[in-house]
Amino acid sequence: MDVASTESESEESSLDPADWIQFRELAHRALDDAINFVEGIRDRPVWQPVPNNVREALSSELPREGRPLEVVYEEFKTSILPYSSGNVHPRFFGWVQGSGLCGNLVAEVLSAAMNSNCGGRDHGAIYVEREVIKWCKELFGFPEEAAGLVVSGTSMATLIALGVARNAHDDSVRSGGIGSLHEKLVAYASEEVHQSAVKSMEVLGLGSASLHKIPVDADFAIDAVKLKERIGEDRALGYQPFCVIGCAGTVNTGAIDDLGRLASICAEEGLWFHVDGAFGALCMMSGQLRGRLSGIERADSLAFDFHKWAHVQYEAGCVLIRSGDLYRRSYNSHVAYLHQIGRGLGAGCDWPCDLGIELSRGFRALKVWFALKEHGTDKFGTLIDQNCAQAQYLNRRIETEPYLELLAPTTLNIVCFRYRKPGLTDDYLDDLNENLVADIQEMGLAAPSTTRIRGRLAIRVNITNHRTRKSDISALIDAVLSVGHDRCSVDVSGPCESRTGI
Repeated sequence: MDVASTESESEESSLDPADWIQFRELAHRALDDAINFVEGIRDRPVWQPVPNNVREALSSELPREGRPLEVVYEEFKTSILPYSSGNVHPRFFGWVQGSGLCGNLVAEVLSAAMNSNCGGRDHGAIYVEREVIKWCKELFGFPEEAAGLVVSGTSMATLIALGVARNAHDDSVRSGGIGSLHEKLVAYASEEVHQSAVKSMEVLGLGSASLHKIPVDADFAIDAVKLKERIGEDRALGYQPFCVIGCAGTVNTGAIDDLGRLASICAEEGLWFHVDGAFGALCMMSGQLRGRLSGIERADSLAFDFHKWAHVQYEAGCVLIRSGDLYRRSYNSHVAYLHQIGRGLGAGCDWPCDLGIELSRGFRALKVWFALKEHGTDKFGTLIDQNCAQAQYLNRRIETEPYLELLAPTTLNIVCFRYRKPGLTDDYLDDLNENLVADIQEMGLAAPSTTRIRGRLAIRVNITNHRTRKSDISALIDAVLSVGHDRCSVDVSGPCESRTGI
């Protein structure tokens, strides 16, 4: 090496640690702190609000000068780590969120070290994702020619899938846009469909009004008879039906549509059949529940999440498309800088960037690969069954308590109920239960959420946590009764007296 080159390099810098030993010590301490955080999760509140002084500390000007990593890490430990949303905790019941895996702490560190861009090219991370997709096709009974991607979640998966459905109906829309369509496209889903389907219709240019919502039956599943009637009515009005969305576990109650019947209707009507399986699709891992998803293997597309009932760390969802050919035709592109060659790093086929929207993609598949390799689908299925059994336990507890009332059937792992007392109006009970939930959250004891069931406010308890025990369910019931009684009166047999905020 010549002198000029040596002098030039001495003036250059990088972002690597100046002291690797010191960095290693901090990194090991951070990993220990992360493990301690999970191991001691029961010793902390489920949730606690971020204090004003912490909010102020987190509000700062754009950093112009760097600070030592040790200082930055201590700020994280003080101002961020104690104020998580709580879904790692066994008494987080509010929303369908997975609780994470300790093994994924390792996977995330390794993924960060590799820093792979999984948009394409020929490298190990691409093969890991292909393997995960192959496993998913096997799990759901999809054909070999199906294709898929690991994505951020069911919202992105739904957008990708409905994009393929739209283009399969009329592929001129890719170049000509919505204006090239000669007829108004409409899709169908139950009234309980997740909002991600609505957003997808909006983003795809079809509009939220083009998603026609069909009434549900007593079990909150789509009414197939009314669906058939609406399809016929829409055709008569000049609309062009193109897709039916079936729910494998609705977000409100966990209801499962009759997927087999929906698949048959789609076959008869020439419609695309998409299944929203955000969390319920993974019941295919359960020997007890798999039969309730009969028909999912007939779907043209499927969206689901690993970060829910497979407990993979956020974010990790998946989309599967039955026809790999239709899938590629919807998203592939040919530009010079993405030219695929026969050898070298630019080799390989089916680059992920040709199967979705993202060109730059993280190595999400690694944590999924770790999770499935470490635990296996049978173990996940057992834990899904465990959560559903815990939901039934809660259901029975509610039925035996005179001050509690079920508001919907308990289909899977979601229980909707409310505190009640004779003589109180429904509007009053709505306010009472809303404040009751906020009280319990602020106590740090548990984190249920609320929803509305046939117009009435419900306490919604979702059990999607491998750490939850029946004792946690009992603690929640005790808290609901205690807070409810306290908000009404000390003597629950007397008149209910409103407290501030009700």
